[in-house]
Amino acid sequence: QVQVAESGGDLVQAGGSLRLTCTASGFAFDRSDMGWFRQVPGKPREGISCLNSYGAREYYDESVRVRFTISRDNAKNTLYLQMNRLKPEDTAMYYCAAVSLCLSSPGEMRPKFDRWGQGTQVTVSS
Repeated sequence: QVQVAESGGDLVQAGGSLRLTCTASGFAFDRSDMGWFRQVPGKPREGISCLNSYGAREYYDESVRVRFTISRDNAKNTLYLQMNRLKPEDTAMYYCAAVSLCLSSPGEMRPKFDRWGQGTQVTVSS
């Protein structure tokens, strides 16, 4: 069964860093483009970054470009999101998902499967 599990979220001060981890199972992770999404209450979930299956191409939403870095370890079926210089506006629930295509505009991408993990909460205080 397709499953993902996110972890690493926490409460941090503005300017701090966090590393999110997504552990995946139930599908061919090493052949899947992967993405990170985030959601604020009352607003749609939106993609912020993605990485193709080989890890050769990565894209970021303008709001997180430079500050965030996406990476993966196919041997461990794991996706990461290194978040630096966090801002209060980064506060959200963060989710990972396989995506049909890693797009240069991650906000337009959609998950490949109809399943989400529980997400991990990131809260940035000012």
